[in-house]
Amino acid sequence: MAPHHRRLISGWLFVLSFMILGMIAIGGITRLTGSGLSIMDWQPVSGFIPPLSHAEWERLFALYQTIPQYHLQHEGFGLAGFQKIFWAEWIHRFWGRLMGLVLILPLSLFIYKKMITRALGIRLFIFFILGGLQGGIGWVMVASGFRPGSTAVEPVKLVLHLSAALILYVAILWTAFSVRWPAPAAETSAEPSAPARLASVMLKFGMGLICLTIIAGGFTAGTHAGFAYNTFPLMEGHLIPTNYSALSPMWMNWIANTAAVQFDHRLLATLTALTILSTLAIGLKAFRVGSRTHNGMMLLGWAVLIQYALGVTTLLLVVPVWAGAVHQTFAAVLLGVMLFVLHSLRDRQALSD
Repeated sequence: MAPHHRRLISGWLFVLSFMILGMIAIGGITRLTGSGLSIMDWQPVSGFIPPLSHAEWERLFALYQTIPQYHLQHEGFGLAGFQKIFWAEWIHRFWGRLMGLVLILPLSLFIYKKMITRALGIRLFIFFILGGLQGGIGWVMVASGFRPGSTAVEPVKLVLHLSAALILYVAILWTAFSVRWPAPAAETSAEPSAPARLASVMLKFGMGLICLTIIAGGFTAGTHAGFAYNTFPLMEGHLIPTNYSALSPMWMNWIANTAAVQFDHRLLATLTALTILSTLAIGLKAFRVGSRTHNGMMLLGWAVLIQYALGVTTLLLVVPVWAGAVHQTFAAVLLGVMLFVLHSLRDRQALSD
């Protein structure tokens, strides 16, 4: 692939990655404002157009009045109140549709002009299919909030929706890195030193911890666990909450018990931060100063500290919308930085050649 084609295509993929970050941010705002259930029908194509008449607004509001959330939380708040929560969800869905166009239209052009290989074109088309599937998962999640007595979506389906978005984000971002930098960064020698090998293993372990922490954060959001135990580091005066194992069987505590869900998220976040900082103590000495890996590890250290501080701040402030949305979005930023570091250490591959 020609160098200028690499820059163009990788830049396009980076734009898509940033759009997914925007999607995650908007999704956080939608969740925290209780807006996610405001649109009762799923119209993948016609949904591009917002309500343009008073009659259409009345129709959509009438649909919303049929679900439990309206009667339990918003009964009597009128059309103006409905419009306020409607726009957050509409923008969330519109952004997803826009991402589909930003992916498929340039991809079609690149294939037509033979700017990308067949293998890369197939991979990118699969991403488009996965994006459509993600929209379907989102609708299944939303529909779970229509059940009797419910005012929010089911936590498990929220986590599934978030996890699918992050899988797509990781796949697109890794592909962007591979197109921009097709050869691995040359560090010190063909045979890495023992500290470099150890740092590489620890980075992969840290990647796993980041993913687990994000999943635990999804359950924290889905169960509204962040609105309880708003002290740090203790929870009602205890390091481990006294009712951690209140539910039976034990695994139910990990997805439904507010105390356990929040404690698990705290514990995983702390382990993640300590693992990454320990890795930096080893890795920064193992890789040449100024190399892509060294610079990425420096950035990773700052990113994990910022994310940990955001988490504590969000908890102590009792999850204001701005803090919750920033914390959720920056988790994906941290994941992206870790991916950048791991990519700089990869084995040689020829995906985009």
